[in-house]
Amino acid sequence: MIPTKITDNVFQTCFTNFGSCSYLVKLKNETVLIDTSSKENGKDLIGELEYYGFKPEDVTIIIITHNHWDHNGNIDLFKNAKTYTFENIDDLKIDEFEIIKTPGHTYDSICVLYKDILFSGDTLFHDGGIGRTDFPESDDEEMKKSLKKLSKIKYKKLCPGHM
Repeated sequence: MIPTKITDNVFQTCFTNFGSCSYLVKLKNETVLIDTSSKENGKDLIGELEYYGFKPEDVTIIIITHNHWDHNGNIDLFKNAKTYTFENIDDLKIDEFEIIKTPGHTYDSICVLYKDILFSGDTLFHDGGIGRTDFPESDDEEMKKSLKKLSKIKYKKLCPGHM
């Protein structure tokens, strides 16, 4: 698959094998990858990033929207990147990003707002779909609160974890 160019500096990669979409955001001083998909998609992820001229060593920051295997399977491919998850996300200092904690699908779900783009992981999908809440680590009530929080955010483009 050919990755989708969302804006001049934001690129989306989705895969034929099951796994999350991944998003690359090229900032002035950082190259950020949001989610790394499942292990089965590692080779395709690298190929799609290279299509736009990025090498694995160019990625300096990885943000994982939640710790499911289909989102964090390729962290090890990015040797120069510091990885941020729910546990250390408060340490991430990028002024252009707003981190929104959105428990529900998992206790450690987060979304990332960049300008008018919301990277929503498995919290919110297109056409109003939401992430599953039937996992042991899921919580219906927390999901409702998270969706209410997201409904107050002004964004123009939704970039979910799955299409």
